[in-house]
Amino acid sequence: MYQTITLPNGARLVTCQVPDARSAALGFFIGAGSRYELPEENGSAHFIEHMLFKGTDRRSAGQLARDMDELGGQFNAYTTKDHTCFYTRVLDKHLDRGLDILSDMLFHSRFDQEDVELERGVILEEIGMYEDAPEDLTAERLAGAVYKGCPLARPILGTQATLAGMTGEGLRRWQQQHYQPGAMVAALAGSFTQKQVDDLAGLLSGLEPGPVSSPAPARFRPAVTARKKAIEQNHLLLAFPAFSYLDPRRQQLVLLNALLGGGCSSRLFQTLREERGLCYTVCSYVSDYADAGLLGIYTALNREQEDRALDALREVVCRLADQGPTQEELDRVREQAKAGLIMGEESVQNRMSSLGSSLLLFGRVRTQRELLEAYDQVTRQQLRQLAEEIFQWDGASLSAVGRVGPAAGYARWLGR
Repeated sequence: MYQTITLPNGARLVTCQVPDARSAALGFFIGAGSRYELPEENGSAHFIEHMLFKGTDRRSAGQLARDMDELGGQFNAYTTKDHTCFYTRVLDKHLDRGLDILSDMLFHSRFDQEDVELERGVILEEIGMYEDAPEDLTAERLAGAVYKGCPLARPILGTQATLAGMTGEGLRRWQQQHYQPGAMVAALAGSFTQKQVDDLAGLLSGLEPGPVSSPAPARFRPAVTARKKAIEQNHLLLAFPAFSYLDPRRQQLVLLNALLGGGCSSRLFQTLREERGLCYTVCSYVSDYADAGLLGIYTALNREQEDRALDALREVVCRLADQGPTQEELDRVREQAKAGLIMGEESVQNRMSSLGSSLLLFGRVRTQRELLEAYDQVTRQQLRQLAEEIFQWDGASLSAVGRVGPAAGYARWLGR
């Protein structure tokens, strides 16, 4: 069972004891990601993630690293378009020190200008790494096209131009503006004491409240983009507008995605790879936010196979929209989803992450029972209707990277 506490300043705390666990996982989830940035601030949320590992008022960057490694646990962070998370997993006997390190980073980082100059170079190398990963580049270009004019279109890492003007003081101000208690959730799972919960609540209670930022709304707009790149394979990403993660049909969409391209038994994998040998990689995924979402289909293949693969992909999608899934398919992906949910919660870190992200993004904790019941209630008819609604070709978009043709050719294939 979990417990939630909402403090007077708006900060929230969710805890879950895990019997027989010898470790604890602690995470701070902040509702501040790249979509909260102004155009000239693009990359700030991710830059701050890096800077929190570069030293505090009490610890240098080297001391931070030594203190972390000394505990034998894990300290890490990530930035998305809608939130940022800093977390640790340590043995329960080291939880007090783990909390001390994380809170020191989160609330007392130095933002020294010399560190900013060094870390700017690191992030530029990270951007170069993604530029060399065509699957990431394809997805980034798709987002930039379909969410054009919205913050969701901008890359999480920022650009060379926006990073160039960032200073330690400017990043500190951005953090102070957006890391408000009302936008913060602390999640703790595993083995811990009531005193440690009280200490964590006391830490959060000491934060001064302030206004919580809201991002500009997003809207999906059909688009086609093609980027020539001298690589062996063409990387293609076809996307259809879907709905937000707040939509009550979210579990339906999870199952629809799974049977379309979520694994080796999925329709796309079986048709394009196993039956026709057109590619090595093909899959589908859901990317959703509080106010927008899409279902994407990704594949990578030789230029000679591209036309046949695209036609086969259209065939699979249209058949699913026309006929819906079989009962055997629904039963299979339902069991996969339920098994993944149950087994995932056997991990202390997964449970912490699920609790924290659920409370931050949904405003409440979605229990395992609730999600299992939602999967059990999905019917074939619901999935057929959902597929028919989503797979509308006049709203489809496509991103292509590699030795590809002009965007106009892909637009014609979509029926533009």
